[in-house]
Amino acid sequence: MSIKRMEIDEKFYNEMENSQKKSDNIVRNSILNVGLDATALNHQAKTDMQHTFSLELKTGDITSQNKSGRCWLFAGLNTLRFKIMKDLNLKNFELSQTYQMFFDKIEKANYFLENILESLDEKTDSRLIMWLMNAPLNDGGQWDMFTSIVEKYGVVPKNIMPETFASSNSARMNNILTLKLRGFAFKLRKDYQNKVAIEKLRADKKEMLKEFYRLLTLFLGNPPQKFTFEYRNNDKKFHQDLDLSPQEFYKKYVDINLKDYISIINAPTKDKPFNHTFTVQYLGNVEGGNKVKYLNVEMKDFKKMAISQLKDGIPVWFGCDVGKKMHRENGILDENIYTYEETLQTNFALDKAGRLDYGASLMTHAMVITGVNLINSVPNRWKIENSWGDKNGKKGYFVMSDKWFDEYNFQIVVNKKYLSDELIKAWDLEAIVLKPWDPMGSLAL
Repeated sequence: MSIKRMEIDEKFYNEMENSQKKSDNIVRNSILNVGLDATALNHQAKTDMQHTFSLELKTGDITSQNKSGRCWLFAGLNTLRFKIMKDLNLKNFELSQTYQMFFDKIEKANYFLENILESLDEKTDSRLIMWLMNAPLNDGGQWDMFTSIVEKYGVVPKNIMPETFASSNSARMNNILTLKLRGFAFKLRKDYQNKVAIEKLRADKKEMLKEFYRLLTLFLGNPPQKFTFEYRNNDKKFHQDLDLSPQEFYKKYVDINLKDYISIINAPTKDKPFNHTFTVQYLGNVEGGNKVKYLNVEMKDFKKMAISQLKDGIPVWFGCDVGKKMHRENGILDENIYTYEETLQTNFALDKAGRLDYGASLMTHAMVITGVNLINSVPNRWKIENSWGDKNGKKGYFVMSDKWFDEYNFQIVVNKKYLSDELIKAWDLEAIVLKPWDPMGSLAL
């Protein structure tokens, strides 16, 4: 059907100009001077969001991902360090995020090149190739990508592989390494078009990875193969453990079966029925590692599982759209913190499903739930361990309203034992495969 397209002519422009409201003058003046957020800040909501909780886990000092997109690694390692601190009677402890970042990068490079070899017959301007080329090596990730790295490479204390300039300021490193990967992809695809045998392409890919590894060490250093673990606990007792590999350290001091922990999502869109599992095409980092898999559930089940795990003294890794309705200075995540609709005298029609379907929201950040405030067993706010340093919130800890939890929280990771029998059966079903560009394929940064 052909529809005549409209131009904005002088007459209609005047109509738009005359449609303004007299009350706009006051609001416009405030927004022009101090911005929308300061104008729309809800003082009562700011006051209501107290950093007190009826159930609260004892955690260590806040961590900082600095100028990098490693929140998913920080959140994952913060859930692991919690057990180490408790078992070893430590006031504070950190695992090396740089170590995990190193192996995530090298595995992502291999995963990307394998995807290129698998899609050699695709046209360069196909949606798939354009998607693969878009961000093959950013810092982001998912829970199952985290477990793939930990299970394969183990973990090390932070002092064994500390921060480097590039791990804390990753933009230039990512730019250079991504440029290299795109060049590798260009060569592989060009050689394939020139009838080079696939065996030769695979041999070339190995040499490409060797070059990539060498460059990566220039930014992040060489990961340790053996190290000595030394610490003094809260009782002032000194301990020393010699000649450990990262895998041995993980098995001895973390000793968590990560396969018991699964990703639960709340995505109330028509294409994702509740009580079904999903995976995302081409989403991952470790070739042969854990596949990304989600179980979509209703919000009441979503919250019930999170609370049950907290009551058992275990923190909850979660993924959310952190930029929505956030007051960073006070560490508040609350649907009511900004009165945008009242201030602007307009309405926004999208609900949670609509925001997912129409590109207005998706998971952007991972953190850890370490507490909840319950009133007659019903939550009204949650304690959040972030990885943005201690300058925001309460020494880096945020508070999230239960309404914000409903609207902008998309994923939690819980032990399978908290699932009902019905959900256990649903988890065992074959996963529905989503397209690479589905919003559930987003990476936490």
